[in-house]
Amino acid sequence: MRIATFNVQNLRLRGDRLDGARDADDPRDTGAAAHRLDPLDRRLTAEIVALIDADVLALQEVFDKATLDRFHDDLLLPLGVAPYPHRLCLPGNDGRGLDLALLSRPPLRQVQSHAALTPRDLGLAADRPDLPLFRRDALRVDLEALTLWIVHLKAPRPNPSPSAAIRRLEAEALSRLITAAHGPGAFWLIAGDFNDPDPTGTATGLFDQTFAVDLTARRPPSDRWTYRDPVTGQLSAPDRFLGSPALAARWPEACPTPVRFGLDRHANPNHEGRLPLVGHHRPHASDHAALLLDLPGL
Repeated sequence: MRIATFNVQNLRLRGDRLDGARDADDPRDTGAAAHRLDPLDRRLTAEIVALIDADVLALQEVFDKATLDRFHDDLLLPLGVAPYPHRLCLPGNDGRGLDLALLSRPPLRQVQSHAALTPRDLGLAADRPDLPLFRRDALRVDLEALTLWIVHLKAPRPNPSPSAAIRRLEAEALSRLITAAHGPGAFWLIAGDFNDPDPTGTATGLFDQTFAVDLTARRPPSDRWTYRDPVTGQLSAPDRFLGSPALAARWPEACPTPVRFGLDRHANPNHEGRLPLVGHHRPHASDHAALLLDLPGL
């Protein structure tokens, strides 16, 4: 089975068109000229999805199910991508309405959102114990032989220190949920955007070291990055796969691969495999690289 995670940067359907991969806080991404690049961005997003050809694709920053369906039907299928009959995007807690989503070819046995979960529900100490715990969600998806937990943890901005505390609380909640749901021999995988600003560290810094194995840390430190900050130029590796100890032991050679072909030329200036439409800043597929993981025989 091939599993991938991809933060697709503000994928939203407005009327009959999809927004581009752009952020409102970047002056380069406002105005008529930026607006005209939106279809090219989303063509590139679709080309990356076609290129990786994952059996199961976890997505972050998708507005709703209608957006996901339009992207699938109007952009993926015309590229010859094998259909994803199982698609979901459930409402989360993101203030802009950008949620977690999934494209899957294998059938889904169970889907569970945790967007309404509070710190009080799990007995966690927090300043506001009755507000939603996850800034987006922790989406549980049970497949036949694997449980996937899709996440998008709190971003470092605008205040890094309080944001880091929120991420630690989200991680503690996630570890409690997973520990309660799975026995020691279970195959489970956490996939998504951990918003970790450290380019070489391991996402398991958020968790007890015996809880999960950061499969992304199997890559050389200099080759883990999936994001370049457009202001500072700093590389980071927010996109990660964390596996259960049983899964990591069963696939000791499984090593996630960043797919950077859709990043802009500023973020990835020397990449020989770049998609032809990619520009210096835009068009681009997203401000994140996709990350794929092969688990042979699953």
